Amino acid sequence: MRLFNPWEMGQDQTKQQIEKGLHLYQSNQTEKALRVWMRVLEKSADPAGRFRVLGCLITAHAEMGRYKDMLKFAVVQIDTARELEDPDFLTESYLNLARSNEKLCEFQKTISYCKTCLNMQGTTVSMQLNGQVSLSMGNAFLGLSIFQKALECFEKALRYAHNNDDKMLECRVCCSLGNFYTQIKDYEKALFFPCKAAELVNDYGKGWSLKYRAMSQYHMAVAYRKLGRLADAMDCCEESMKIALQHGDRPLQALCLLCFADIHRSRRDVQTAFPRYDSSMSIMTEIGNRLGLIQVLLGVTKCWMIQKELDKALESIEKAQELAEGLGNKLGLLKLHCLCERIYRTKEQQQELRDHVVKFHECVEEMELYCGMCGESIGEKNNQLQALPCSHFFHLKCLQTNGTRGCPNCRRLSVKPGYV
Repeated sequence: MRLFNPWEMGQDQTKQQIEKGLHLYQSNQTEKALRVWMRVLEKSADPAGRFRVLGCLITAHAEMGRYKDMLKFAVVQIDTARELEDPDFLTESYLNLARSNEKLCEFQKTISYCKTCLNMQGTTVSMQLNGQVSLSMGNAFLGLSIFQKALECFEKALRYAHNNDDKMLECRVCCSLGNFYTQIKDYEKALFFPCKAAELVNDYGKGWSLKYRAMSQYHMAVAYRKLGRLADAMDCCEESMKIALQHGDRPLQALCLLCFADIHRSRRDVQTAFPRYDSSMSIMTEIGNRLGLIQVLLGVTKCWMIQKELDKALESIEKAQELAEGLGNKLGLLKLHCLCERIYRTKEQQQELRDHVVKFHECVEEMELYCGMCGESIGEKNNQLQALPCSHFFHLKCLQTNGTRGCPNCRRLSVKPGYV
């Protein structure tokens, strides 16, 4: 028989304290909210209340960039879900575990936990979470530069959002699609999707967190910079940064600083770019965003190359290569080989040049970054692309010229080696 403890919180008090914490959090009193929620976690005798407060702590630590703490609470939430023996709670806790690993750039673990979620016998709530699971899995595949699977997951997430009329999820997926098309250099789509996200915020986001507006503005800024519209990029990035500073959103602050640095580099203003790269690198290191660090180091490398400091550029490349290899980020490696190729051509070091040319083409083959119709590369320059239902993508002009009589990539994959 369990003895009564006068210091424990009952179900009603637990609920009241959780709501108190949410009110403080929404009023930007984050540290006070965390203290309230931690007290609930220590004192509450209600397992369902503990599960809910762990969800609040996971979300808050994610937005502050405290990803290791986010992971710690996600692990505790799994144990609480098992204690409750509820499949909905278990699915939600595995999703939070997947998202924690995604933020820490542990992409293989993210995919594994997402698959666990999708394989669970779903109830209505579990089915509603599948859109978020697909989004997290898509982000992980994108981190690994597995583009077809990433796009497949994003399209699934978008279908879940439309079927459940989930505008918040749709907004998040649009931002991820903006990032996807930025990476494969279809800059029209890279701008279209975050603009769509911004429209959703304007039309439906009256009661939403401002982070949705901030994220859409950030992704618009990235696309505008890629298109050479630097004034528009600066305006969007400044708006995003303003919200990030107001809400103590460290991960977004780091991304905005990176974007500011890239804008200044595009203007050939290297002296203004360098300190912004340094500030971004500091936050990225603090929060554990290794994927972001690769992007910072790529920008720093290009600045050194503008200044013709090729040995310093190679030092930055070496650091970025170690990170990219550790994460399995193939696109990062491809970009680094491309930069090395330019440096060693300038230095007239033929052996090193040949090595990086070979490695560059190996990366292209591994990622299938070429059009299956014309054979030319994808992602080398800005090009309009179009995906088929199988999520393989091609140059739009090739599809318009040749028609869509099935996917040539799928046909090649379906041919058994013994019959070639």
